[in-house]
Amino acid sequence: MKEKINTCYEKIKPYVHHTPIMESGHIENFLGSDLYFKCENFQRAGAFKMRGATNAILHLTTEQKEKGVVTHSSGNFAQALALAARTFGVKCYIVMPFNAPNVKKDAVVMYGGEIVECAPTMESRERVCNQVIDETGATFIHPSNEINVIIGNSTATKELLETEPDLDALIVPVGGGGLLAGTILAAQAFGKAGIEVYAGEPYEVDDAFRSLTSGKIECNLSVDTIADGLRTQLGDVNFPIIKEGVKAIIRVRENEIISAMRLIWQRMKIVVEPSSAVALAVLIKERPLFEGKKVGIILSGGNVDLDNLPF
Repeated sequence: MKEKINTCYEKIKPYVHHTPIMESGHIENFLGSDLYFKCENFQRAGAFKMRGATNAILHLTTEQKEKGVVTHSSGNFAQALALAARTFGVKCYIVMPFNAPNVKKDAVVMYGGEIVECAPTMESRERVCNQVIDETGATFIHPSNEINVIIGNSTATKELLETEPDLDALIVPVGGGGLLAGTILAAQAFGKAGIEVYAGEPYEVDDAFRSLTSGKIECNLSVDTIADGLRTQLGDVNFPIIKEGVKAIIRVRENEIISAMRLIWQRMKIVVEPSSAVALAVLIKERPLFEGKKVGIILSGGNVDLDNLPF
C-alpha cells in the first residue's frame, strides 16, 4: 500500500495543495498535548476531498472522460469533483440534496458542475444518480467508498507524517468513511509502530460507531447535525479498512462541536467548518486519553455558510 500511496501522491501533486501544518500554544496548554493540525481547509475546493476526486479522475479511461462523471454529495466532494473534472476537461454532474448549504451549491456551479437536486435521503441520492447515469452514460464516482478516492485522501496524512513522523495518534472526523480509511492506510504505511487512529462522530449521525459495535454497516434514521459533511454512511470498501484499523470512534454532542469550532476560529484565526471541528471536540472530551502525547488532527475542510454560523 505504501507504494500505491506514493504513486498516487506523485500523480496528484501538480493538481492539489501541499497544505500547512499549524500549531496552537493556547490549545496545547489547555489540553496538555502536542498538537499538529493538518489544515485541509486550505486545500483546493476547500477540503481534503480534492485529493480523492483528482485521483479518481486520473484513473478514468478516455471513453469515460468523454461521457463525464457523476456523484452525490452534500457539498465538499461535490465541489472537489466539479473542480477536478474541470481541470481535466470532463463534464461533471452533481446530485445534491435540496437543503445542502448554498455556499456549497454556489461553489459547485462556479467550478462548472451541473447540479441535479434530490431529497436529503440516501435512497433519493442513489436513485437520482442512477437516472443521470442512464441518461448520460456518466461514470459514477462515490465520494468515500471507492479505493482510488480513499488512496487519494490518504495523501493528506502522508504529508503530515513525513513532517511529523513521531505522532502517537491521529484524530479525524468520520462521515462516509473515505478520510478515516485513507488516514488508516497512511498511518500503517508511514506512521511509527503503535500509532493509533481515532475518529470523531456526532451523536446525531453515529452510524459509524454503531457499525463498529455491530460488525455490519448501520444506517441513520436522522441527519440532524450541524456537521453537514458527516451525514453520509460507511460503505463496503472502506468499512473493512476502518473495522481493522481504527482504535475507537468517539461520539460528540452538537454543543461540543460548536465549542471546538469556536476555539479554532478564535485561537488559530482560521476558518473551519463544523465537520472539521469534530476531531478537536473528541480531544477536548477525552483529554486524559491524549495527555502527554503527540497528536495529529486533520482539519478536513473550511467550506462554511457565513450567513449561518452557529456562534
